[in-house]
Amino acid sequence: MPSPRLEEITPDNVLAACAIAVRPDQEGLVAPVARSLAEAYAQPAVAWPRLIVDGDRPVGFLMGFLDIKWGQDPADVRSGLWRLNIAADQQGRGYGRFAVAALADELRRRGADRMFVTWAPGPHGPERFYGRLGFRLTGERSGDQVVGELAL
Repeated sequence: MPSPRLEEITPDNVLAACAIAVRPDQEGLVAPVARSLAEAYAQPAVAWPRLIVDGDRPVGFLMGFLDIKWGQDPADVRSGLWRLNIAADQQGRGYGRFAVAALADELRRRGADRMFVTWAPGPHGPERFYGRLGFRLTGERSGDQVVGELAL
């Protein structure tokens, strides 16, 4: 039985990545994959975009951020989860959990000891999901989003 894996975004899979669509009630909470890829193209030094694939089927998209300066303190450099889009018909099957764990492994490999994520609070938001994975609120905000942190 195939297991999920992350694949680099290539000319062969970019359209499949762009076709990933979340549930309608989540559309205002996470940017479409095409926008994420445009941001990754504009910021290649910090963006780490990946397609989540199970067997030969794309099931989601993940984009990490690497070593960005955070806030006013130049010594505060962070890495973490920038975007997570799991296809509407694939949610609840463990792909999000897999993707976050795979990004955590990548960040550990790069020497990070913490992983950050931001999200818009609200009834359809991912706060419970991130909480179940061990993220804790930092008390900070990034624009209108709250900041969560996971010890690696």
